[in-house]
Amino acid sequence: MKRGAALVLLALAVFCGALAPLLRWYAFPRLAKIPAGQYQETVLEAKPATLLDYRTMKPAEVPGITIVQTLKGNVERSREIEASAGRDVVVWDTLSHVVGSDGAVVSQLTERYIFDAHTQEPVHATGEMVDGDPVRREGIEFKWPFFTEPRDYLYFDAQTRTSAPIHYVGPRKFRGLDVYYFEQTVPWTKVPFPKKLPLPGLDAATIEESTGTSRWYTTKRMFWVEPVTGAPVRGEEIHTEELRGGTLAADAPGQRLVAFDGHVKMREDYLRYTVELVRSNRTKLLVLHTYAPASLALLGFTALGLALWLEARGRRGVHPRTGHRPAGRGVRAPLSAG
Repeated sequence: MKRGAALVLLALAVFCGALAPLLRWYAFPRLAKIPAGQYQETVLEAKPATLLDYRTMKPAEVPGITIVQTLKGNVERSREIEASAGRDVVVWDTLSHVVGSDGAVVSQLTERYIFDAHTQEPVHATGEMVDGDPVRREGIEFKWPFFTEPRDYLYFDAQTRTSAPIHYVGPRKFRGLDVYYFEQTVPWTKVPFPKKLPLPGLDAATIEESTGTSRWYTTKRMFWVEPVTGAPVRGEEIHTEELRGGTLAADAPGQRLVAFDGHVKMREDYLRYTVELVRSNRTKLLVLHTYAPASLALLGFTALGLALWLEARGRRGVHPRTGHRPAGRGVRAPLSAG
């Protein structure tokens, strides 16, 4: 009976020992993926803000501006790229549009971001773009990888179309979550005009050539990233744009005309929603990556220990030559007749 139980426990130990690494190093990379059809909307605000009045070409303080960012997974395009890339790919079509306090659209920016569904590394394919301009991204954008490390990462800036390090500053606590805090400062850089502008009669593609005015931009961006999911639970930017030189900024001091200046933050209701979503996804990832493999390994070691203990106990007192167990202590041998 004990030998049968030991064999069952030994089989359980082998099963758990094989399943634990299989779950961690085979199943996790294949199951922990960004869904191809994901849709997400985020609203950010800057209150107050300085905004250029394009009717008077003078900057003025406004009660606030709203930036609406929508992200939509392009499933059909991701399948096309997967066929040649040989891995799971996500294609995000994003739109960010800035709305003034009067409800009018100030500017908008479109992007197509293509990346590996598990690692979040960029995948280069036809259609990768910012505002209609082809780009070749290096580094991350929008999201950090699963199990983010406390180190600097290369981060893509859509305005400059370039990548630069975003620096790990240190651990933080945010609404009960342990997060990593990152900062990146983009110095003053000349950037293209958005294709959509509230300037009637002016073409964004030829505005600099026709007016002699250029657009410049600087920002300090800050992210609080939950490391297990790699999701930013809070994001902020101190963002400034200027028009410089030419006829549009001719009357401005130093020919530098502030087009936008403000501290952009996620709206409170979107902060709450993001934190709860990340908290839920964090638990699922930890079960797949850590809790289940560790529990299986512990169960396997326990079963192996019990199997060895039962086998050793079953063999205790067996004669090494005959393989028979001696009569128990205190039991008399039967007397022969006569």
